[in-house]
Amino acid sequence: MNKKAPTKEKYVIMPDSFKGTMDAIEVCRIMETSIKAYDPQAQIISVPIADGGEGTVDCFLHAFGGEKKEAQVTGPFGETVHACYGRIGETAVVEMAAVSGFSIGKKGGNNPSTATTYGVGELIKAAVSGGAKKIVLGLGGSCTNDGGAGMAAALGVRFYDEQGNLFLPTGGTLDQISRIETSECGRFLKGIQIEAMCDIENPLYGPNGAAYVFAPQKGADPDMVKDLDLNLRIYAQRIKEWTGIDVSEIKGGGAAGGMGAGAFAFLGAELKQGIGVILDLLDFETTLRDCRVIFTGEGQLDRQSLGGKVIAGIARRAKKAQVPVIAVVGTVKGDISPIYDLGVSNVFQTDPGTYKNEEELKRNCRKDLARAMMQALTHA
Repeated sequence: MNKKAPTKEKYVIMPDSFKGTMDAIEVCRIMETSIKAYDPQAQIISVPIADGGEGTVDCFLHAFGGEKKEAQVTGPFGETVHACYGRIGETAVVEMAAVSGFSIGKKGGNNPSTATTYGVGELIKAAVSGGAKKIVLGLGGSCTNDGGAGMAAALGVRFYDEQGNLFLPTGGTLDQISRIETSECGRFLKGIQIEAMCDIENPLYGPNGAAYVFAPQKGADPDMVKDLDLNLRIYAQRIKEWTGIDVSEIKGGGAAGGMGAGAFAFLGAELKQGIGVILDLLDFETTLRDCRVIFTGEGQLDRQSLGGKVIAGIARRAKKAQVPVIAVVGTVKGDISPIYDLGVSNVFQTDPGTYKNEEELKRNCRKDLARAMMQALTHA
């Protein structure tokens, strides 16, 4: 290598996971090792990115410090689950997948009609009771379809059926809700800021809603999907009737089995793209001062990457600060030329395109990432 970077340069590393091969923390470590080999005196800020699903708490704690707090809560099918949330100063990071996640749901029957988000509410309650003033709620990887009703119930929202009986709604019983009381939840969460990490724009119900798009992945057959979707429609009507809030067309309302809508209506949560939440918490613009280059990446760069997720979200804000962004990605698919207009200066692909199967790719992905990083550094 002929070109050598000046010493004591500042680099920011902000990759997403390379799904199926490496999580974001491992990608960060490989990128950091490559930079240190290239410039031993480099100053490196490492921020692994998570989309709100499994691994979100670990990524936040790796990036911002803090500690894990344990709590014993209710799993998606009523079982006891030992879960953790992250505590960073007065901010608590709650990962829905840790309580009502798909991997947990598979152990209990894999039935989104009966699964509950009650434990997520218990985890939020534990965080607030422990002194948190802000909640970052990761929506992703859920096995539920209850519209966040279980979460709301754990925080004091009361749901009554036509006979006036208090009950805990699930995806299969949302249509039985006759009356909703939210005053207790409102008192408990007064003064608490809540941001929900939400990287999809699907509405609560309909052809692109929570049931039709995501419930089949959670074990729902076609008949169950129809019932779940109808119940979410009725749920939205009841929410509007008793709170005055219309969740029927909220972008992201269908996230995590309708948790987006529930968090918006009952918790007053702001639904934000995950990368935006992270950049704000990082104080991104201040972090970029005197930065030589940002390295970001993900498993596949394609047209969907242009919609405001990790690479695009970073590039847009870095462009305003006139800091170059280099994307190191697993593969490139289709025409990604618009990414350069957003602020990405170069794209490097780790997959050489010569592997015979996925196993071979997985076996070599780490050294391929290191190789691509060294190539990228010569263009930084």
